[in-house]
Amino acid sequence: MQPKLAGDAEDSASDHEMTVVSSENSDASPVPTAVAVADCKLAAGQICICTSCEAKRTRLIHRQLGGRKRSLSTSNVEAPVAKKAREEDPETLDKMTKACRTILECIGEDPDREGLVKTPSRWAKALLFMTKGYGQTCHEVTNGAIFSEDHDEMVVVRNIDIHSLCEHHMVPFTGRVHIGYIPNGKVLGLSKLARIAEVFARRLQVQERLTRQIADAIVEAVEPLGVAVVVECAHMCMQMRGVQKVGAS
Repeated sequence: MQPKLAGDAEDSASDHEMTVVSSENSDASPVPTAVAVADCKLAAGQICICTSCEAKRTRLIHRQLGGRKRSLSTSNVEAPVAKKAREEDPETLDKMTKACRTILECIGEDPDREGLVKTPSRWAKALLFMTKGYGQTCHEVTNGAIFSEDHDEMVVVRNIDIHSLCEHHMVPFTGRVHIGYIPNGKVLGLSKLARIAEVFARRLQVQERLTRQIADAIVEAVEPLGVAVVVECAHMCMQMRGVQKVGAS
């Protein structure tokens, strides 16, 4: 039978001492044994649980979590753009409509012909819808659907459809998101995972940043033990132009 290890804070001479209690003789008194840093197994390529290694691991974990929380406060918490100002403001729609007419003229089209008369206003409204994520926050779409739950198995939601716009060419990329996280005393409503993905997808994006933002938002919402996000998309910017590789994702 393997020996059991128990810490003895009162009798230890230093932070690197612990008491070894043998399970073979329950009547025997504990024998204090010093575990010095020199006896650390880490140098030999083995997993070590000495006090020094444990302290280092604890410091690194707190440092990483602290850095993640600081980055969340600056990257994900964005002042929402008023929906009315974006989607109903006459001045915004007028500017976008005029810009679209200019683009149509530049490519050699007649913006006044029958099929294009209403295209500029349709395009303006469509673009505002496709970028509506600028007017939303994760706190808004989760709507308080965070619940205390003693569950420690991974929660996975697969095949969440997303539609976004490449920020380099403003053409679509579409695909699916798979999200998994290990709860740490709190769970998020399943539909809210899809809503979080939608918030960040409905912006000008690159797939790498989209993946990170979804993961960071889940960390901020429920502080899980771990989170994984996989995004699989087909990019029109490399299918309709450029290398023109259909099927690449």
